[in-house]
Amino acid sequence: MRKLLNTLYVMTENCYLTLDGENIVIQNGEQMLGRFPLHTLENIICFTYKGASPALMGACAERQIGMSFFSPRGKFLARAAGREYGNVLLRKEQYRISDSGERSLVYAKNMITGKIFNSRWSIERTLRDHAYRVDADKLKRISNVLYEDLPKVDHVSGLDELRGVEGKAAEQYFSVLNDMILNQKEDFLFTTRNRRPPLDNSNALLSFAYTILAGDCANALYSVGLDPYVGFMHGDRPGRASLALDMMEELRPVLADRFILTLINTKAIRAEHFEKQKDGAVLLNEDGRKVFFNAWQNHKKETITHPFLKEKIMWGLVPYVQALLLARTIRGDMEEYPPFLWK
Repeated sequence: MRKLLNTLYVMTENCYLTLDGENIVIQNGEQMLGRFPLHTLENIICFTYKGASPALMGACAERQIGMSFFSPRGKFLARAAGREYGNVLLRKEQYRISDSGERSLVYAKNMITGKIFNSRWSIERTLRDHAYRVDADKLKRISNVLYEDLPKVDHVSGLDELRGVEGKAAEQYFSVLNDMILNQKEDFLFTTRNRRPPLDNSNALLSFAYTILAGDCANALYSVGLDPYVGFMHGDRPGRASLALDMMEELRPVLADRFILTLINTKAIRAEHFEKQKDGAVLLNEDGRKVFFNAWQNHKKETITHPFLKEKIMWGLVPYVQALLLARTIRGDMEEYPPFLWK
């Protein structure tokens, strides 16, 4: 089992990252802000325009340390990738599946089943824990709608039809997301999902969490030898990690949405942690990102029992386990990809 190492978040806008032996060094002009051994890291996420030295990026790629770059405002810019690892036969089979709508549909069905199942579980979790603080009848009705959507996934005949079922289920799920926000209702009012750019605090959190989760999924897929840019449900598009987005679908409700609801409901994140841009976009400010990442790291260390493996793992390893199961299925070691079905 892969060991869950640390993620280094570099928040200072004007710093530059360099390599010194087996260490990453963070500099702000002539001042050294930090020094960390590479062997303790699995991801480096930088919110700086100055970037990193080619030597450091090469060292990270060689050691399969994920390295992603964002603007200081949180917009994804790029990720560093080096020599490809993994069995070339595995990737060739992945490409053959991607080129076949019929074979892609088998994988996509299971992933969307996981998404709808976990979306329903998220609603049921709120009903279980806060039945007297929410409109229980409304939440139960939407939960039943999602329950009825599950068998529809099995009966779709093509990817477009599957996307239609997924889209309607997502619309139903988001229709009660605001009901699951129990505190700070005025500051985190959620009416509809909007992005590119997010226009309110709740959507800003969702977009930010999905971006980070997509990066984790891409790194996980790289680590098992798969190509995160060639997907089964999300079509080919230059620069889009389609397979990472596919795999992320089943993890959104449990790894991102529940995490965000906890941040809001425990008042760990507040209105003061956001700023509004001239174009109307709402983004986390520097203090907000610090709060987010501190809580995200702590959440990833929490232990669960994986529903398929029946083994105890940390939340942060879930994308890696799912990537491993996906690779085994593509390789032919398993008959069917088991989505992450959380309860």
